[in-house]
Amino acid sequence: TVIKLTTIASVILKTEISIIGLETFLSCVLIWTKRFDMKNSKDTNKRFNFQKYGKLLCLETILFILLLSCSRNANGELEILLNGIYNDDSLSNKNSFLQETKSSSPLILGIDRLDIYLDSLVGKRIALVCNQTSILKDVHLVDTLLALKLNIVKVFSPEHGFRGQGDAGEKIGNSVDERTGIPIISLYGNNKKPTESQLADVDIVIFDIQDVGVRFYTYISTLHYVMESCAEQTKKLLVLDRPNPNANYIDGPILELPFKSFVGMHPVPIVYGMTIGEYAMMINGEAWLEKQLNCNLWVIPCINYTHETSYKLPVAPSPNLKSEQAIALYPSLCLFEATTVSVGRGTNTPFEVYGHPNFPKNYFSFTPISKVGAKNPPQINRLCYGFDLSKNQLERPNQINLDYLIQARDFLGDSILFIDNPNFFNLLSGNSSLQDQLLKGWSVKDIRETWKPGLDKFLDIRKKYLLYN
Repeated sequence: TVIKLTTIASVILKTEISIIGLETFLSCVLIWTKRFDMKNSKDTNKRFNFQKYGKLLCLETILFILLLSCSRNANGELEILLNGIYNDDSLSNKNSFLQETKSSSPLILGIDRLDIYLDSLVGKRIALVCNQTSILKDVHLVDTLLALKLNIVKVFSPEHGFRGQGDAGEKIGNSVDERTGIPIISLYGNNKKPTESQLADVDIVIFDIQDVGVRFYTYISTLHYVMESCAEQTKKLLVLDRPNPNANYIDGPILELPFKSFVGMHPVPIVYGMTIGEYAMMINGEAWLEKQLNCNLWVIPCINYTHETSYKLPVAPSPNLKSEQAIALYPSLCLFEATTVSVGRGTNTPFEVYGHPNFPKNYFSFTPISKVGAKNPPQINRLCYGFDLSKNQLERPNQINLDYLIQARDFLGDSILFIDNPNFFNLLSGNSSLQDQLLKGWSVKDIRETWKPGLDKFLDIRKKYLLYN
């Protein structure tokens, strides 16, 4: 009977037997083994009791299987039984209970799991850190929470603003959302960190912004300052986790602390292979906040997600990352932002092309112009020759491609200064070594060899905070 029940459970659960199910199974085996051993016992009452309890345990097993089957059909997976384990401020059980996934199962984002965090918001004064990516089934998180009669007292917006239309580096002031009347406070420019007065009328802060997993993409810097402010003002921070489209690899030089800035605040590589929820846990766990403060952090993880999961973003995370191709190329092409080479800002394919007026003229050409999100792009109104990477077959990279930089350097030669903003280049790369290596003609292999010790050390740090495989 037990063997048959186990077979049924394996089929229903697609061979995933939970810890609780295994415990029940072993209990049944124990009871039925004892029953078998006592078949010839003269103690009739004892034999009867073993038979009775053995049958009850078998029924318990059947009910358990049916419960899990119903949960799976409702797209809840095993979550019904596991919510209570993870629905607290402790992160100690994170690795044990969040891997009950199959690639064929639907991806469930942190924001989707209202049943986990909704009760914690009732009667609270809520501040949101969000932008245009903070959507739940095409409905913005602001609208979702307002429809549930929750009290949103303000919104904090990161670089590019609440609507995500500001230029890179553009200073965006405070405003009021026209449709809802909610105050919007910019966390970019002179006010990168919520002040004590800005959090005085807040009980809980919710962070829900789509990251792309690259150190100089400033949403993780905003996360740092929000965590620091919440720690100082003893406010709880709820992070609704989202997939990282570049989570499948870790690469680049580790940031050295003398080069710490808003485009790189932590000693991590350019591509760090973590979701923003995992990253928040690392900021806390590695004591990177000011005065080694610890934020009261609650991460709502995704379900049915691994770092190898391919994820197409439903909304552009910023004005110049308009496609999957641009997001995949961004870690490799963004270093051009400190050079005289254009990466296509002011065209329809930013971060999918690169070029310069002095490149050979037999290549692809484009002309950057003023556009929304790129009001004054590099090489504006000048015909640039270069390369169109938008036509390449989209493949998820597994490392940063330094060939683009080296080829551009060789094309320009001594005719023009290649890295025309050396200080900014060092901030983007996180050190002064990469600039020096490029200008001295180091090979890709030799450059990458200098990254290895730091990457090995980071991998040991990173694994302590992973919620997903």
